[in-house]
Amino acid sequence: MLDNLNWWEIGALLLLALLIFGDRLPTVINDGLRMVRNLRNMARNATGDLSRELGTDIQLEDLHPKAFIRKHLLSEEDEAAIRKPLQGVYDNLRADVGGVHDELKDVANAADPRKNGARPATATGTTPAPAPRVSYDDAT
Repeated sequence: MLDNLNWWEIGALLLLALLIFGDRLPTVINDGLRMVRNLRNMARNATGDLSRELGTDIQLEDLHPKAFIRKHLLSEEDEAAIRKPLQGVYDNLRADVGGVHDELKDVANAADPRKNGARPATATGTTPAPAPRVSYDDAT
């Protein structure tokens, strides 16, 4: 859930929460946790009621339309028959894209001056002059 936050950002968020809520912070956290528990219980009860009504064992993940059709309407043979014509096309496309990706990576590595240790040389053997910067006035 918080995979894209580092420790400094989490600490800053905690400090900000402490400044905003002050002494009420523990009660706010408890209220938030209670709300999450109630939402989980409501979802569990809804899936249980739906399972009883339909007469099948339904999990929360099964409520996605594709998963529901795969599990309850299609057999494994039907699903394999549907996937078979497109699987070869998918494999060929994936191999082509992988090849293009590898070629682009090779070109990028060859053109990267940091890895070569020096700037790329021109046909005359001298290093090229830096490109002139475009100012805001020139662009407007």
